[in-house]
Amino acid sequence: MIAVLQRVSEAAVRIDGQVAGQIGRGFLVLLGITHTDTTDDIVWLSKKIAGMRVFNDEDGKMNLDLAAVQGSVLLISQFTLHASTKKGNRPSFIDAARPDVAIPLYEQMIVQLSADVGHPIQTGRFGADMQVSLLNDGPVTIVIDTKNRI
Repeated sequence: MIAVLQRVSEAAVRIDGQVAGQIGRGFLVLLGITHTDTTDDIVWLSKKIAGMRVFNDEDGKMNLDLAAVQGSVLLISQFTLHASTKKGNRPSFIDAARPDVAIPLYEQMIVQLSADVGHPIQTGRFGADMQVSLLNDGPVTIVIDTKNRI
């Protein structure tokens, strides 16, 4: 499982021209699920996201987590994070989980992340054509791969 965290001042996702989810200060999380991901990956990644200390404290140091700044989360499923670009110029998405595997894991992540941050999160819609807008704060962008825990 790969997550791209972007610290944002604001972010929104639109589907068919309608706002499906939006947040103020917090994290926009792009989530890529592969066929070998499990509930263990969800639990570990969710706790990592909720505890990530990248918000500025009173001294301007990145030392605060989401709870300390009363931040929100916008979670977007993005299978293209598992693109293989080794051969040619057309990416292969063979490592991305098929919907029958990915959808239940994505739904579990919504529940787990909501629990870990202490309030409901905003989401896009799995498999939809989405337009995501954000104001990256910093910019701060962090990539977390559950397969690289050690």
